[in-house]
Formats: sequence, structure tokens, C-alpha cells
Amino acid sequence: MSNLQSRALESEFCAIVNELGGDAEGKAAGDAFLAASHPVRGGRGVPDWAVTPKILGPAELGILRDGAETFGRILEKVTAHYLDDADYRALFRLPEEFEQQTLIPTGYDQLIPFMRLDTLFDQETGAFRFCGVATTSAGMTSAIDVTRAVCLTEAYRRFSERHEGIHALDPVGGVIEALRETYASWANADAGTHHPERPVVGIVDYPESASAVEFADLIERLAEEGVFARFVDIRDLRIEEAAGQRRLVDSEGPVVCVYRRAPLGEMLEKPCAGAEALVEAARRGLACLIGGFCAAPVATNAIFAVLHAPETEAVLTSDELAFVRAHVPEAHFLERGCDLTPYLAEQDGWIVRPAGGYRASEAVAGVDRMDRDEWWRVLLAGCEEGAVIERYDPAYRSQIVVGGEGGSEPIEVGNMLGLFLCRGAFRGVYARCGHESVMGAWGEHFDLGCLVVNE
Repeated sequence: MSNLQSRALESEFCAIVNELGGDAEGKAAGDAFLAASHPVRGGRGVPDWAVTPKILGPAELGILRDGAETFGRILEKVTAHYLDDADYRALFRLPEEFEQQTLIPTGYDQLIPFMRLDTLFDQETGAFRFCGVATTSAGMTSAIDVTRAVCLTEAYRRFSERHEGIHALDPVGGVIEALRETYASWANADAGTHHPERPVVGIVDYPESASAVEFADLIERLAEEGVFARFVDIRDLRIEEAAGQRRLVDSEGPVVCVYRRAPLGEMLEKPCAGAEALVEAARRGLACLIGGFCAAPVATNAIFAVLHAPETEAVLTSDELAFVRAHVPEAHFLERGCDLTPYLAEQDGWIVRPAGGYRASEAVAGVDRMDRDEWWRVLLAGCEEGAVIERYDPAYRSQIVVGGEGGSEPIEVGNMLGLFLCRGAFRGVYARCGHESVMGAWGEHFDLGCLVVNE
């Protein structure tokens, strides 16, 4: 597509950094900002980031927005059918307890308030393929903070002098709007319970798994709008009765609105009284659970296999089915006795994902430096576990200049874009890149800023 600008704009930015000898002062300014704001990864103070951002023009942004929103509508429709049809639910092969909790009504209109659709996007042709689905807003703080760090560099100043209409996207703002709108649409199951206009928002997760810096960012932004929010350790939750009404509380008091970030799979792996209280509160309508359990099935590794299953042909329109075939990798369940010949013959063309949750870091790609015998053992283990095997798509490769202690010369990396949807509307991009396969485990990756140039 001749109107795609992204690759040329990023090459121009890299050239400016090179002219500045690596823009050491800009890197230092970016490092200082990141250390003082929301350290993104591992509590190390400063994330691995790139001075050069992902840059999108109007054509690229339109392709990604349309693709994300179309896929979001498809996943919403599949979720609705999952809830209505027991035979269709069986396609997901979920454990019984997991499945039962996904059937708890949410009480609000949008089944999946948040999604991040991980995408491999070719910046030269406009082609894209999805490579993962998460029903959370994870990565939003990285997306914003690294973009702000980039904007402090001399390279950005010079680039912005050449181009008009540069702006950044705001996924955190989208999350806040989605929280407000979802809560407003919630119908409490207990008649007569008062709905405060500005409820206490509890961001619920396991502390050892929580994205603490991301939650801090969200809490700060909510406070600016007069909404009190706090992190809630799921283990602290309980249900108590006061003035004849049951309510969900933690050690600090009632929690009327819950933004659930604890994955359902983790709740089942780490059972506790607090997790049981959260489930009971959702079932009885004692609190608005934003991120209801019904959103979990489409975020499991089964989703691509289900989308390509014959049974889905009766769920989607012909246009939606064509979209799935064009943009969702072919995927199948592995099981005992299945024919492994095609996967052995095309080892480099497949990736095995474990059964159950997202667990992206445990995926194994046939191209990942293993011999035929090792790949055979991976396939056999997948058959025993009921894993999913999926077509492998190589990541689009481009050049970046690394921030922090990185050198001044560009390096080549593979790219992945996480496309944020809030109540079905596209709200931002989490861009990252790495040396290793983005479809499997990441040995080392860099967070990227994301800029939009409206020219």
C-alpha cells in the first residue's frame, strides 16, 4: 500500500538519532523520567526501552483500529454464544470449575470491557495477524510512559519540527471511561442496594502477580477525577453483613466496584477465602465485578482452535469468517492418536501452546533451535496435555536504537503490537520488540513508545 508511512518515518527517526551520535542526553532524560514515574518492569528502576518509537500514519492507524474493533466484535459474539450453548462451550475443553464460574452473569451490557489483542503487523504491506488475546489492559502504563520518555529526547524535538499533527494515544484514559460506563450499566442482583455515583474501586489481584506500577498509575488518574481507588489483595476479601445487607469488604472497608485483574486460572490454582468471597459477590450481585469471569474463555489458548472449528461457522457471518481465516492463525487441538505428520514435516511452521490459560511464555515454536527429536517430544507431550498447535507467523522486523546503556547503532528486532480495546473501541497501542521469537518465549525485549503522525 503506497500510503503507508510507518517504515519511512521510523527510518527517519533512526537517522536523526544517528546524526546525534546516539542522542546520549536524550537517553539520559528518558531514563530519569522513567525512573521517577512508573518503573515498568521487574522493579529495576528503568525498563529496557528504545529511543526510537513505533510511528503510525493515518493509514496504519486505520488498519489497526478497524482490525482490532472487528476482532473485538467477533470475540464478544463468540462469548455470548459460549454462554448460551453448552455444546459450543465444550469446544473450549475447560475444567468444570473454570467453566462454571464463567457462567456467572456480569449484570452489565458489554461482556468483555477490556481487551488487548496482540498483533503481528507488516508496516510495508499493511497485513496483520493476531497472535494472542488478553482480556485485561496490561501494558497500558508502559505504552504511555515510554512514549513520554521518547518525547524528552532531542531526536524527538528535531523530528517534531519536520512533521505536524504528532500525538500519542491514551489507553489509561480509555480504561477509566470504560470503568465508569460499565459500572453505570450494571444492574445489581440485590433489589434495593444503593449504587453510589462515585464508588470505591478495588483493583483486585494477587500481590505476587500484580502490576503494581500500572495499578499506581490508574489509581492516580482516578483520583484526579474524584474517584477513590486502591489495590486490594484478593486474600483480604470477605463478605460481611451490615444494617441487614451483605457486602464485599476488605481490611479497609466496603468495595462496591471491583476491577478484577486476578486471572480466573490463578484464582483456581491459588484457592483462598478471599477468592471464594469474590466469586460469591459476583454471583449474588454484591459488587460490580468489572472483568467478569465470562471474559476468561476467549483469553485461553483454545480460542484460535475454536474460531477455526466447523461449529463456529454457524456463529459468525460470512464476512466475519473470512476475517478469521485471513487474520487468525490456523490452530488445532493436539490429542492422543492424532496425526502428527504435517507438524513434523513443517516443523518451522508451527508453535505449540499449553492447554488452559494464556501462558504465552510457555509456548514452544518449532523454529526455536531444536532438532527433529526434540520437536517430536514437544508434540507428544502436547498430545498428552491436550495442547493447541498453531500456525507460526514470523514477526515483522525493523530497526531501533536502544535507550539506557544501549549503543548508538540501530539493531534489528521483531515487533509485536498490543491493540487496546475499551468497551469495544480502539484506544491505544502497547508496542514492544525483541531479538527472539515474539510468538514464543522472550529472552529479552524492549518497550517502545508509540506516536501517531497525522499527515
